[in-house]
Amino acid sequence: MGELEIGRVTEDRELRACARCMAATDPWLKLGRGYKACLAGLAAPREIYAARDGGRLAGFVVLQRYGVLNGYIQTLCVMPGRRGLGVGTRLMRFAEEIILKKGPNVFICVSSFNDGALRLYRRLGYRKGGVLKDFIMRGYDEILLRKTLGSFSEFQPPRRGTKALVRTSSRGTERE
Repeated sequence: MGELEIGRVTEDRELRACARCMAATDPWLKLGRGYKACLAGLAAPREIYAARDGGRLAGFVVLQRYGVLNGYIQTLCVMPGRRGLGVGTRLMRFAEEIILKKGPNVFICVSSFNDGALRLYRRLGYRKGGVLKDFIMRGYDEILLRKTLGSFSEFQPPRRGTKALVRTSSRGTERE
């Protein structure tokens, strides 16, 4: 794998490629979310960033940075041939960097049967915040995960021109 470049998805062609990737993989396959449903979910006002390797789509992340769960990662998807190569980790770190500039929390939901994603998110310091029973489909739960630097009342945005570097340790998540 070459050097990954991460940037906004701006072309319809690439947006359609993201929807095809989602529709062809779990958890979307198991949850019965076809191409049209995936494309509709991506078309709503969101921030979509793609990881590209030599100009080819390697994966993408979709962020929601408004509302009650400000800092919510709606979707993380890695192309089948690129899994296990660090693309998901790179996209998660990229998303955290953006989100933690504005608030102390990053949220993501993961399907209860998605063991690989659960391992990744736990390794990156995410902890269970709650369970949404039968949320998308009866028989499957969504697990709400959270990575936090602390409460909103204590949050200090990084100074202009500095990065919100995040370190995960046995003591939890901290800004460096």
